[in-house]
Amino acid sequence: MPDRSTPPSRLSSELSNWYRANARDLPWRRRQFHDDYGAWGTLVSEFMLQQTPVSRVIPHLEAWLRRWPTPASMSRATPAEVVQQWANLGYPRRALWLHRAAIEITDRHRGEVPRDVDALLALSGIGDYTARAVAAFAYGDRHPVVDTNTRRVLARVLDGRSQPGPASRRDLVTMAALLPQADADSAVFNAAAMELGAVVCTARSPRCERCPIVDVCAWVAAGRPDTGDERRRQARYEGSDRQARGAVLKVLRDAAGGDVPADAVIPDWPDAGQRDRAIDSLIADGLVEAAEGCLRLPR
Repeated sequence: MPDRSTPPSRLSSELSNWYRANARDLPWRRRQFHDDYGAWGTLVSEFMLQQTPVSRVIPHLEAWLRRWPTPASMSRATPAEVVQQWANLGYPRRALWLHRAAIEITDRHRGEVPRDVDALLALSGIGDYTARAVAAFAYGDRHPVVDTNTRRVLARVLDGRSQPGPASRRDLVTMAALLPQADADSAVFNAAAMELGAVVCTARSPRCERCPIVDVCAWVAAGRPDTGDERRRQARYEGSDRQARGAVLKVLRDAAGGDVPADAVIPDWPDAGQRDRAIDSLIADGLVEAAEGCLRLPR
């Protein structure tokens, strides 16, 4: 049975060759995008792509970078402008973190997104994945980049599991062992593993017949068994606190940054307690301000 004894060079070369021939044409993969926005464009795209489908991100990314093409330009924006521009992308705290990161880049790094992983990790809202993605995809440095799609590919190909376990730093060690030695080749392989997980080795309906490494996949060799899923499942959006938070923010965005009487913000929400929790949590997160009986986006 194929397992971790599969030569890393074979795995990386076959997957990378497939990627070069089949990769989707996405804005952040284009040379012109990097010429125009550099590492800042990569950083913004990675913030937006967290837990958000590519199709939703693309129009928001283009509008965002037209408005704020550099960290310095964004650092001069107000939090209200940032939250309003984020629109309906979801998880709006990302907008505030990105704004803070832009200020930190401007103040600490003279407006240049740092290349060093530790310096990237020191910025607001940036974790292991985003730091290494910027270093690898914007600067071409050799780092393991592991997202949900990559973890699923590794779990199936190497371990014969239908789904990966909870995220762990061991994932970085596993990916690092597979990386080609050349910096440029390692960046391609990182992108290839993510692409395979996104379009072929998908969570629910994998297209194994289209997989370029199916013949070295331990999961396929074992008969594609259901080995369970230990990951924490995300709560349904419909009827959730997240939906209530989004509804509150939409009212305030539609008010163009102006004050809205608190009792006029989603007054007909079916669960008054949930409405109040949503408002309180948005205030605690710095996404909403309350003053004199009114709510507004942060100033």
